[in-house]
Amino acid sequence: MARWHEDVWSAVPEGAIPEDFTARRELLLSEVHEGQRVLDLGCGDGAFSAALKSAGAEVTGADPAGEALRRARSRVPEAHFVKLDDDAPLPFADGQFDVVWCGETIEHVVDVGELLSEARRVLADGGLLLLTTPNQPRLKVAAEAIFGRPLEDRLDPRADHLRFFTSRTLELMLIDAGFRQVWVSGFGGLPIARRSLVARAR
Repeated sequence: MARWHEDVWSAVPEGAIPEDFTARRELLLSEVHEGQRVLDLGCGDGAFSAALKSAGAEVTGADPAGEALRRARSRVPEAHFVKLDDDAPLPFADGQFDVVWCGETIEHVVDVGELLSEARRVLADGGLLLLTTPNQPRLKVAAEAIFGRPLEDRLDPRADHLRFFTSRTLELMLIDAGFRQVWVSGFGGLPIARRSLVARAR
């Protein structure tokens, strides 16, 4: 998997703006307070770490891709960044963070259940997991099938998305990971065909 992570990031141009960046940044900053300890889990090139740092958070970024971390350290030299191993627990203490931000990350993960359980472990009591991931809205998927977009386009096995979620499957994954309070809603796009899901879990 390590080579795969590097190949994915080698294909991303430096300075590329994450999808729905402005809206997702506003979402994140609406949930974070100055001085909070925030883990940017799957931090990529540090775009959100930079926003968190500017808002006064104590930021730790973590990613399995060395190229992503190189870019992140260059962008936010005052933040702390950690390289993750795919088959190892998160290298953080129990209850170390007030907020875990996991933006457009879990769709790239082989063992989503383990990652979410680890996110819960490193959260302080009452801490918040805030995540976004692409949505698979039933009506949109059905309409695409009816009007001729092949399912293979949406579920392309050559793409870097390994997992696909509906609001129900995401909620169940979070409950299985041990979160007691879970809220999942749609984000971006039309009300009946939201592009992304947003989950808040404690």
